[in-house]
Amino acid sequence: MNKILRTVRDLARRDRRLAPASPVPFQAKTIELFYWKSPVAVNFGDYLSSVIVNKIAADADCFLDEERPTPARLLAVGSILHFARDGDVVWGSGVNGKVPVERHIFRWLDVRAVRGPLTRDFLTRRGIDVPEVFGDPGILVAELLGARFPKSAERKTPVAFVPNLHDLPKMDGWENVISPLDPWATVVRRISQASLVISTSLHGLVVADAFGVPCTYLRLSEEENTLKYEDYVLGVGRRRLDVTRSREEAVRASPMDPVSPDLARLKASFPYDLWDR
Repeated sequence: MNKILRTVRDLARRDRRLAPASPVPFQAKTIELFYWKSPVAVNFGDYLSSVIVNKIAADADCFLDEERPTPARLLAVGSILHFARDGDVVWGSGVNGKVPVERHIFRWLDVRAVRGPLTRDFLTRRGIDVPEVFGDPGILVAELLGARFPKSAERKTPVAFVPNLHDLPKMDGWENVISPLDPWATVVRRISQASLVISTSLHGLVVADAFGVPCTYLRLSEEENTLKYEDYVLGVGRRRLDVTRSREEAVRASPMDPVSPDLARLKASFPYDLWDR
């Protein structure tokens, strides 16, 4: 062990002698994907932004770390518009609802799609041009990754519960709880194999809709504003957000109506042209 440590120290000294006195840092001009990263843990719904964007881009031989003439910043999955800056490209993001209006400091954005019509109304009132292209990009997960998550002829779980981070402790002791802190692929697979998804998590509903799994919205706390849920359900063609407020009510309730999102239009709105600039 002492011999190994001496070897490592010798290599370190040699590297310091060979290194230039003032190295020039590498500053590549790439496409930065912004999504919410919790300082505590990785939430699967937020991480879906990386999964979806990297997959749809790579399918077109485009990669986020490619050097380009000018840098760009892309916002996709999540209620993250209050983090947007002038010139950012928006593909499917939404307003949070509980964030004060004055925290949205941008003046202009390059918007390709938004989560739903409530986000579109919010941005158009600020003078920003927003096309009528709706959908949380997470709803593309089944189409983009169908080979990895094939539809099962038989659902393995009768009812699965998907809490958001705030509600995870409230489901302690419940059966078939899918933690939002589990690896994203585990969460997606378990949702896809359920016969019914009861979710307080927005992306629990989104992924269920992606795989055609009946789903019910359960509201166990007031931590999250309902605007983002309403925005999403309207964006995928539902008439309203149906809310249940207890486990018992959610199990008895009829699932929300099936969705009719325009997936082809959402995919076509992806900013492939960023790789041409």
